[in-house]
Amino acid sequence: MGTLAAAGRGLLVTLLGLVLGGIGAWPSLARGPDRSAEKFAAFLETLWPEAQGAGVRRSTFDRALRGLEPDFSLPDLDLPGKGKSEGRGQAEFTRPPQAYLAKAQLSRLAGEGRALLARHRNALELAERTFGVERTVILAIWGRETAFGAHKPSHSAIRVLATHAFTGRRKDLFRRELMFALRLIEDGIATVETMRSSWAGAMGLTQFMPSEFYSSGHDLDGDGRVDLFNSIPDALGSAAKQLKQKGWLTGVPWGFEVKSGPRVDCANEGPLNARAISEWISLGVTRADGHPFIPEHLTLSAYLMSPGGGFGPQFLVTENFKVLRAYNMSDFYALFVGHLADRIAGGGDFRTGWGDIKQLSTRDIEELQSRLKAHGYAIDKIDGKIGSNTRWQIGLYERAAGLDVRCWPTLSVLNSLRQASRP
Repeated sequence: MGTLAAAGRGLLVTLLGLVLGGIGAWPSLARGPDRSAEKFAAFLETLWPEAQGAGVRRSTFDRALRGLEPDFSLPDLDLPGKGKSEGRGQAEFTRPPQAYLAKAQLSRLAGEGRALLARHRNALELAERTFGVERTVILAIWGRETAFGAHKPSHSAIRVLATHAFTGRRKDLFRRELMFALRLIEDGIATVETMRSSWAGAMGLTQFMPSEFYSSGHDLDGDGRVDLFNSIPDALGSAAKQLKQKGWLTGVPWGFEVKSGPRVDCANEGPLNARAISEWISLGVTRADGHPFIPEHLTLSAYLMSPGGGFGPQFLVTENFKVLRAYNMSDFYALFVGHLADRIAGGGDFRTGWGDIKQLSTRDIEELQSRLKAHGYAIDKIDGKIGSNTRWQIGLYERAAGLDVRCWPTLSVLNSLRQASRP
């Protein structure tokens, strides 16, 4: 009996250890049930008065949102206890320029674009005539956004927008877009099932946010409805309309690849350093292809843009580059579209190659931006994104510190800033 009792006690200890070990392995059970789904459902219900005010019926509201679960795997969320979620992130800010502007991809899309230029000639001519946006640029938008329709977004737009409205870093923006998405359903423009989107809620052949279906949608095919999911003419016309609304100037090139010369480097980058092209010429800037600037372009205002800092090609970019950038707030995106448009029109590759540019983590870039700001440099946003202003301020720091001026957030620049911060 003593032996059996001892064995029983040993078994009990073993079982207790397994249970306690299991609780350690499953912290959600140890802390009680996860209430995030319950909180999300309560949040969605608070949206009803706003949706009702936007003209959405209760049946539509319920059909779209009842039983919806949040998607916490999305990038750009602010999760309680976890901080910002980076996830996959936006390619424009997580991939180095030589990867985002990959030669093979641009060459392939340019070939497809030339074929589509002929296939959709009538629609493109009408869009160009109506809005004054060159057809190659319209096609390049389509090519960049969905690879001419080959890319099929995988997310549910309603789930994406609701998640970002609930716990995203830009809650107000996505809450507004969610209301417009519900209106799209209410107005019969789309259904919950057909509204497939990017991780940020953009939809259709040219990736419009829900509000843009109303502000920039255009019925180019003349069938009485705007269909940005299936009608190529409508998508092309709507992209052209949006570019025009953002300020597109007919007949003005987006920019020119240049050689900066001995008096100009990447630390002259940015919109605040814009001047007439004739002035850039007087500073020794020339076109990379060796051609002279034509007289009509000499008075254009342009600024130097070095997307890879001193490790790749440089460009003088015009107001139309800013318009492309307003379609998607990224230098890489605007350069991709502008360059693809040029290649569809018969142009070739960049004259200057890309170096093997390394991309620091978002946290390292944020630290670099914070340290630059602490040293008095004009960093307006600490966001971990490599934009024109960050490159410019890095170049100015490198000049002042006696470093090689390369205008790119490298580990050596970050370490220099760390050393400079020590007492």
